[in-house]
Amino acid sequence: MEQLEGFKIKGKEYLVCRLKKSLYGLKQAPRQWYKKFDSFMTEHKYRRTTLDHCVFVKRFDDGEFIILLLYVDDMLIVGQNSDKISKLKKEMNKSFAIKDLGPAKQMLDMSISCD
Repeated sequence: MEQLEGFKIKGKEYLVCRLKKSLYGLKQAPRQWYKKFDSFMTEHKYRRTTLDHCVFVKRFDDGEFIILLLYVDDMLIVGQNSDKISKLKKEMNKSFAIKDLGPAKQMLDMSISCD
């Protein structure tokens, strides 16, 4: 690692810079991303399943639920109520740069069909 041009100090050219946040591509970046995402989900009352910490579930008082599956930076959201799913997406959009690709057709080489 080299100090950036304009930030070099005479006699300290060989000192390293301290990162204040994770950068994409560093080995700790995925962990930091997951911690931020997990924090967001727990703030919105979603719980991680005990068998897979990338599966988040929220049960509502009316008996409905939403399940969110996280795979690296891809998500699959399933639930009975499209309004509640839309509300989740709007909340996520406030904290993350998300792109809605519409109804899922395929994920992890599995075809998805709704009937």
